[in-house]
Amino acid sequence: DTQLTAFRTRPLDHVRFPYMYLDATYCKARVAHQIVSRAVVIATGITEDGGREVLGVMVGDSETEVFWTQFLRHLRERGLNGVRLVLGDHHSGLVKAIRKVMIGASYQRCRVHFLRNVFGVIPKDAAEMVAATIRTIFAQPDQAAVRGQLDTVADMLGTQSPQVKRMLLEAKDDLTAFAAFSERHWKKIQSTNPLERVNREIKRRIDVVQVFPNDDALLRLVTAVLFEMHDEWIAFPRRYLPEGSMDQIYPAELPESAPGLPNTTNTTSN
Repeated sequence: DTQLTAFRTRPLDHVRFPYMYLDATYCKARVAHQIVSRAVVIATGITEDGGREVLGVMVGDSETEVFWTQFLRHLRERGLNGVRLVLGDHHSGLVKAIRKVMIGASYQRCRVHFLRNVFGVIPKDAAEMVAATIRTIFAQPDQAAVRGQLDTVADMLGTQSPQVKRMLLEAKDDLTAFAAFSERHWKKIQSTNPLERVNREIKRRIDVVQVFPNDDALLRLVTAVLFEMHDEWIAFPRRYLPEGSMDQIYPAELPESAPGLPNTTNTTSN
């Protein structure tokens, strides 16, 4: 427990993390003599030299704004700095917490989760065509083309599904935030897929237990899994983003220990 607690609370000010991934998974635990669903929220980050680290984990009632805000402030208090892009699903509580706590960072809505939301409002036989059309947004060569293609796709799909058009236009800034960064990073910063392996391993471990006796037991096991992964990433370093591609993330005039930029708007903070 001492070792795992030290890992969860260790300082994060040793390096800047330009990209941070947030996701949640659900597990069963006993609370007040009842079996209930518990949210396990996880944060991982990409360092300014292209490596990966596990940043934090917390267990709570649900993915509310209050819970996400508490989690993000915990990361900030431990020294997390330099975040330029936060990737996550579009839970309203998460998005509000990001805008409140992660000053100077943009929010990228996970494209995979967005597609799943679109599938929920269209006929099943149209899913493949709609998905292929939406994917063209993310295959453009530059930021202007990405944003322009989203408008084009919205008009194309809007003839058959006005709801999909509305979803695309409402999500435009959040779906295309990745395009303000290096094109060499795009495939890694369009979705929360980098967390999928982490979540799969956690699910594999907790399925053995099925129902945890309390939150502490759940947090202990999840932290142990994350500790193993983090050690693997550190002990066998492999650049997650290409060498020489991180240079443009931070303006040259900022000192090495600079925190996030002052808050402006989501579309201009990049």
